[in-house]
Amino acid sequence: MADTLTIEERSRLMAKIKGKNTGPERAMRSLLHRAGYRFRLHVRGLPGTPDIVLPRHRAIVFVHGCFWHRHPRCKTAAMPKSHRKFWAEKFARNIANDRKHRRKLRRLGWRVVTVWECQLRHPEQVLARIEKALRPAPRAYGLPDPAPLPTAAEPRAAYGLRT
Repeated sequence: MADTLTIEERSRLMAKIKGKNTGPERAMRSLLHRAGYRFRLHVRGLPGTPDIVLPRHRAIVFVHGCFWHRHPRCKTAAMPKSHRKFWAEKFARNIANDRKHRRKLRRLGWRVVTVWECQLRHPEQVLARIEKALRPAPRAYGLPDPAPLPTAAEPRAAYGLRT
């Protein structure tokens, strides 16, 4: 099937599609901010330049568009009818890159959560899933719990003070 747009019209249309600060990404940031989380955006020093980085929790949130990242069983992830070979190769590269970046981040000790565009229709479920991922891992049986860290309300340790 031939494209219904001219090359110039298609180029102009595709140029409008942005990779950062998309609607789903802004919705996710708003959701996290309202829940009290603080984060950094698009950290270039990390594999895949993650959309949202929660440094305190050592967690990454990727906000994926269902079409571009091929959300399984999502109706917005339909294959375009024209230039199918081009799109199949493009989508395969996107999926492979997503997998590679998640693997690298996990090896670096980051928790990785992927939020799909269509899931943001139910923000409370998305937030619950992220909060579950941010919980500390359960302690292994038989290992002692680490010493609790002092909070701001506790007195500071008197290191190096003469009495």
